[in-house]
Amino acid sequence: MTTQVQDRIHDRRELTAALLRALERRHEVLDAIVDSKDHAEALTTVAGLLDTSEAYAEAVLNLTFRRLTKDERLRIQSELEDLDAKLEWTASDRPASTGRNFRLRPFTPTDEDAELFRRRCAEQEEDGTLWSQERIEKERAEGLKRIDDESAAWFVCEDTAEKASVGLVFGELTGREVDVAIWVAPEARKKGYGTAAVKHSRQELAAEFPGTVLVVRAPA
Repeated sequence: MTTQVQDRIHDRRELTAALLRALERRHEVLDAIVDSKDHAEALTTVAGLLDTSEAYAEAVLNLTFRRLTKDERLRIQSELEDLDAKLEWTASDRPASTGRNFRLRPFTPTDEDAELFRRRCAEQEEDGTLWSQERIEKERAEGLKRIDDESAAWFVCEDTAEKASVGLVFGELTGREVDVAIWVAPEARKKGYGTAAVKHSRQELAAEFPGTVLVVRAPA
């Protein structure tokens, strides 16, 4: 299964799970909405109550009364089971995949970001030979120049709960396409950071390069 297909199924699975939790806890959800001052407060409260993102909480707020029937709940449960059967892993296996404690910030010329870039490049090979330190510094300098020229956008992946940098996203403009490469630090792999990076990079790179097509590949 490709990363893009896995992401689409995963997103649908998390949305379906949030809707099902909302129906199972409908009395609490309704009380939370009624007690909220406005839409923004209701959105935040419902997201916290259901342990989901505000995007999925928005879908909960848009539920109609006809979705509250027993048949409807059984249909959603059946869909959730079907999606679970298709997935290689779920958010419970890789909690970072939800993206709730994740952000992308622009890559900078700082020593901290330089060291993270060196760690990524320590895994890069050409003709069976690892990159030299000179090659790594040359790649970083050229990347920073492309960022200044607005033909590239690089980001550092951060876990805001752990206050840690966990990877890098590289967006390189080629014609009307943006080639997106994602690297996750070895100690942070198999936790869902790659999926979170894909989700967040779509929005960030669409803003940086409007009207382009994003071509995602991983690892970087």
